[in-house]
Amino acid sequence: MIITHTDIWKFSIPMHPFTIATGTMEYAQNIFIRIHVDSGIFGVGECSAFPFIVGETQATCFELAKDFASLWKGKDATLIEERMEELDHYIAFNPTIKSAFDMALYDLSSKHANEPLYRFLGGTKKEIETDLTIGIDTPDKMARRANEFKNNGVRMIKIKLGRNGKEDVERVRQIRGAVGNEITLRIDANQGWNFETAVYALQKMDPYNIQFCEQPMRYWDDHRLPELRKLSPIKIMADESVFDHHDANRLIQDEACDYVNIKFAKSGGILEAIKINAVCKEHRIPCMMGGMLESRIALTAFAHFALAYDNIIFYDMDTSLLGHKTDPVKDGVRFRGYFLEIPELPGIGADADNEFLASQQKITI
Repeated sequence: MIITHTDIWKFSIPMHPFTIATGTMEYAQNIFIRIHVDSGIFGVGECSAFPFIVGETQATCFELAKDFASLWKGKDATLIEERMEELDHYIAFNPTIKSAFDMALYDLSSKHANEPLYRFLGGTKKEIETDLTIGIDTPDKMARRANEFKNNGVRMIKIKLGRNGKEDVERVRQIRGAVGNEITLRIDANQGWNFETAVYALQKMDPYNIQFCEQPMRYWDDHRLPELRKLSPIKIMADESVFDHHDANRLIQDEACDYVNIKFAKSGGILEAIKINAVCKEHRIPCMMGGMLESRIALTAFAHFALAYDNIIFYDMDTSLLGHKTDPVKDGVRFRGYFLEIPELPGIGADADNEFLASQQKITI
């Protein structure tokens, strides 16, 4: 499968404002690509730029996508590791846009094998139920929102925190009071606390039965995670501290976390995500499959990956449910309540709607 050309779109999905500790997003600033090969098929890839966390924007992703497409033109799409090494040698970091190209290669290879991606990766079907995330707001508004979630059938709620430790405790207190004890609550500080605030907040939240806390502190405070983990009654999940398997191994060796959140926008795609999961599995550290603000295209790829690896036991796969005002996707994963149903189509089994794409900025390389 020789790459003939690549179509690149700025895939801008309008959304209701969504706030986390590090900023507010008013649209999903995504990139969508189709990599075409000489056999007449194409592979799709999508990434969601989240500058507050990964340091990439839609504009930087779009410019690098042009370079990547030129670099790969005329080369074999089946040599995934070789192709991804070329991107890493071309530019350090920038995992978000790299993940779209990685995804397209896996889509092509699994289409060529005439298998759904999860089966191509060696997986089998299992049940995937996602949580639903509440962005930061006042405690009373978040509690009312959580109660709406419960009434709509949500059984796991992820609470965004990290602005103010005392207010965060109050947010959790009111949410637990609103939803009762049967709903699973997870919290995510998105690096918003310092060490002292993290200790305070996590200890104060102990009575509210929190499943785990994602990324309580900035990644540069990783050296303090082992101490925090000992002081916290709530288990710690590393997110922004783990971009690759070297990061995962470092934190595991330091006994700094209980779990790891895998996101393609951090790992650079499936190839490195496989390595992260392998390191975690070797050391009995369960993983979560997460995302940014991707549409159902990338979300479908996440679901395939989660099906392929039993060490992934937590699912934060509500990316397209976080206020997207439109759903510009053909086929792909569907929601049955908050359970994900994965298509039995070759490859990822999802594509962008051509009518929506006609309204988006495009270039072909």
